[in-house]
Amino acid sequence: MSLNNQVIDRPISRELPYVEANLNYLVPMAEKPVNYTYEPPSGIPRYNGTYQTHRLPIYNARSISKNISLDREGFALKEHNTSVRDFYNEDEVRRVYYPEAEQLLTEVTGATQVVIFDHTLRNAQRMKLGENDIKEPAKRVHNDFTAKSGYTRARLELAARGIDNIDTLLQQRFAIINVWRAIASPIQESPLAVCDAQSIAPTDLVATDLVYRHRVGETYAIAYNPRHQWYYFPQMHRNEALFIKCFDSAEDGRARFAGHTAFNDPTSPPDAPPRESIELRTFVFYPA
Repeated sequence: MSLNNQVIDRPISRELPYVEANLNYLVPMAEKPVNYTYEPPSGIPRYNGTYQTHRLPIYNARSISKNISLDREGFALKEHNTSVRDFYNEDEVRRVYYPEAEQLLTEVTGATQVVIFDHTLRNAQRMKLGENDIKEPAKRVHNDFTAKSGYTRARLELAARGIDNIDTLLQQRFAIINVWRAIASPIQESPLAVCDAQSIAPTDLVATDLVYRHRVGETYAIAYNPRHQWYYFPQMHRNEALFIKCFDSAEDGRARFAGHTAFNDPTSPPDAPPRESIELRTFVFYPA
């Protein structure tokens, strides 16, 4: 059975163990937030929004992992071994990991087609040493795509791959799902927290311009709401894949946008190695 088809009573989070941590939420603002991915021209701030911390419980979801689904909470965990030896080797990631993930997503979602269009490596230590294309963990509550940019990014990426039936593909249900994985030691520092999509109100989602040098994308910053329910999977290992739904074209009550953020885990040892992770961004096309 695919994870997103399980129908099980929703877990009661207050019965789970948890840690308390500060999460950074956008303070509501009159103008549209703008975030530059590079150093903007002189006089223009890199980001025009203000973030405020809220101390919240983040529940350990390991004991209920089999009860969590992409279509209800908007995230899911699955054990999955990878044959990749070096995730910092771009060629190996594309040659070995992309096909592995395509097969895994097909099995998990029942998709008829999976297209992987992007990946990000995170390692704060390597980033500070100036290694290209490596980022630090993102510690702002956000979602990678909006109701608008899910479609615009799909058109852009599918056209770049020479796919000619784009209109047909985008008329059927599709989703953007991140595949997130530890790539070295079990994660202790800056783990990832995911917010139950059903606990996020539409008014909590704030469309934000993400400015690249040659295009402008759009993501959701997220405003604080005390109803938000946060979860994480402590000590994630290399043989585990976390799926995060960042967009779903279906508007029938299924999860569409699962907010997420890295956070400072108060139980993390002071000498814990920096978090090393990879996330793939993928289009998942469901049967018509």
